[in-house]
Amino acid sequence: MVDLFEEVEEQLRSDRYQALVRRAWPWITGLFAAVLVGYFAYWGFTIYQAHNVTAATSEYQKGVDALSQNDLTGALGHFQAAAKVGAPAYKSLALMQEGGLRQAAGKADEAAKLFDAAAEAAPNPIFGDLARLRAAQALLDSAPYAQLQTRLTPLTDAKRPYAFYARETLAMAKLMAGKTVEARRDLNSLVVTLGVPDDLRQRVQIDVALIDSGEAPTAIAAVKAALKNAATMPPPGAATVAPPPGAPGQGGTPQTPAGAAQ
Repeated sequence: MVDLFEEVEEQLRSDRYQALVRRAWPWITGLFAAVLVGYFAYWGFTIYQAHNVTAATSEYQKGVDALSQNDLTGALGHFQAAAKVGAPAYKSLALMQEGGLRQAAGKADEAAKLFDAAAEAAPNPIFGDLARLRAAQALLDSAPYAQLQTRLTPLTDAKRPYAFYARETLAMAKLMAGKTVEARRDLNSLVVTLGVPDDLRQRVQIDVALIDSGEAPTAIAAVKAALKNAATMPPPGAATVAPPPGAPGQGGTPQTPAGAAQ
């Protein structure tokens, strides 16, 4: 009799388990399907990103090669193609290159817009602040001092990667606005600041000497020439992107970010 009751109870328990499994099965299947879809979506996105980076790298390098051969039209086309691919680092770099070409052609406003777009696309502060600095430099001749001050002041913070170069550019903006005493003071401050790159320190010392000799316009012209020379140079490589082969940074283009290693 006891065996009969145990058998009945076992059968009832088995029936309950089966009913529970039948009710839970759609949820188990749905969860498995969701995990599978998520995995394939991630895999597909990874492949898509890798494809974008490869395409952007290729177009960017073609642009650099065209630039080295003085093929400005071809370079512009390749940089525009690299910017459209969507890989953030190369998009930012390509937009900066476009901005440099516009700046060299005397189209300061167009250049500044491209540099601003490069800053928006930048994957990190090193790319972003370089683009913001170049935007301000492109506008030195045309923008009022107040606008330049607004653009440059945040970049002069000691924790920002191009603080020294932003301080130099802001001093030039003051000099061009007739604020000679302030400009000279700021430049002198740069000369005695620890960590200032040698090329920048030497340039600033020359600027101060020119101001002291009454040749402030010559100092302004020298800095403008340095910035114009740097306008079409490939920006220096940074954390997430290796510099293209043969990509120098000269003149007004920062070589080593101030504080970047901190």
